[in-house]
Amino acid sequence: MTRILAVAHNTFREAVRNKVLYSLLFFAALLILAALALGELSVHEEARMTRDVGLFGIDLFSVLIAIFVGVNLLYKELERKTVYTILPKPIARWEFVVGKWLGVQGTMLLQLAAMSVVLVIALWIQGGAAAVTPSLGPALWLLAMNTTLVTSLALFFSAFSSPLLSGFFTLGLFVLGRAVPDIRFLASRGTGDLAAVVRAVSFLLPNLHLFAPSGHAVAGQVVSVHATFVTGAYVAWASLYALGYSAIALLAAVAVFRNRDFV
Repeated sequence: MTRILAVAHNTFREAVRNKVLYSLLFFAALLILAALALGELSVHEEARMTRDVGLFGIDLFSVLIAIFVGVNLLYKELERKTVYTILPKPIARWEFVVGKWLGVQGTMLLQLAAMSVVLVIALWIQGGAAAVTPSLGPALWLLAMNTTLVTSLALFFSAFSSPLLSGFFTLGLFVLGRAVPDIRFLASRGTGDLAAVVRAVSFLLPNLHLFAPSGHAVAGQVVSVHATFVTGAYVAWASLYALGYSAIALLAAVAVFRNRDFV
């Protein structure tokens, strides 16, 4: 465990020093603050507009940061050849990968917390304490789970591919994951083997729609992060789904990395 935490600490330190990360955080904060101006354009819906645009900004930039950081995790170690000095030491390859994963998760939680603080400040300016509604907590937690899953997928692809291809694969899965309900609906309207295959594939894809509900039907019920009818049970189920899928992706990354030949 000490070796894993050491790798995680070094990964976290390296990630927070990345200038691109701060650039993305800057633009995320800018978008959230711009939501204040957009809120003023609405009639009696200022706080809702600010919250919706702010959550959209956090969702968008947290995914971009997760992809950027995740796809470079293992590739940079190979490119710099630092992996050749680390792996001969008494540390298993799975410990190295898990440590990398923990380090980047810490980085993502830090950036998500920073963007959440900016959003809370913007809402407070917009409408005081009343604008910071209880639904904001579950919404931000679901976005954190979404980021955890996307980062795990990026780490898996980085175990065997270049950053460019890993980013392309991860972004593609993200887009498909958000469209899972639509894919299943289209498959249900079709007939034949193709429709059956599409439906089967939709259950293998990460259902990222679970983490950004907005009044749509999810798992047979209408849910939304913008109202109180996002229940604790729903948040718990979505969290278990994210952690379970992330664990599968992490195990796959460990298996790929363990079988790679670095000679």
